[in-house]
Amino acid sequence: MKASGTAAMRQGGAVAHYDKDFFAWTQRTAALLRRGSFEGIDIEHLAGEVEDMGKRDLRELDSRMQVVLLHLLKWRVQPRKRDRSWQRTLLTQRLEMARLLSDSPSLRSKLSGRLAEDYAAAAKVAATGTGLRKDRFPLRCPFTVEQTLDETFFPD
Repeated sequence: MKASGTAAMRQGGAVAHYDKDFFAWTQRTAALLRRGSFEGIDIEHLAGEVEDMGKRDLRELDSRMQVVLLHLLKWRVQPRKRDRSWQRTLLTQRLEMARLLSDSPSLRSKLSGRLAEDYAAAAKVAATGTGLRKDRFPLRCPFTVEQTLDETFFPD
């Protein structure tokens, strides 16, 4: 997050500002939390950082979903170019998505609502990467969330 802010905390004679030395701020905040010294904590910035941790995981999930959708599209429209590297990429991305969803199960509820947006991005990249016209790809995502997560699913 690292928005600007002026809250300062003492750290061995030096001032640890959120917007001047983020690392020092994180270390000082963690130490204060561990000691239970809540009055010295920069609550506003800490709350923002906690929110951003969740957003980071959601962005990572979106990114991995887009890679899966891209490779599923390529698999579908370029059957003669299928190879093990595409399979490896699909498996790797799906395993990482499973890890993210295992760590944060509530992210699963976000997938269906973001599928159309992730698909649109993947279709643009697929068109550019394959050299095929955009109209070669369906306007709407032809895959379900379950199919994108299924390690054994490959479109025919």
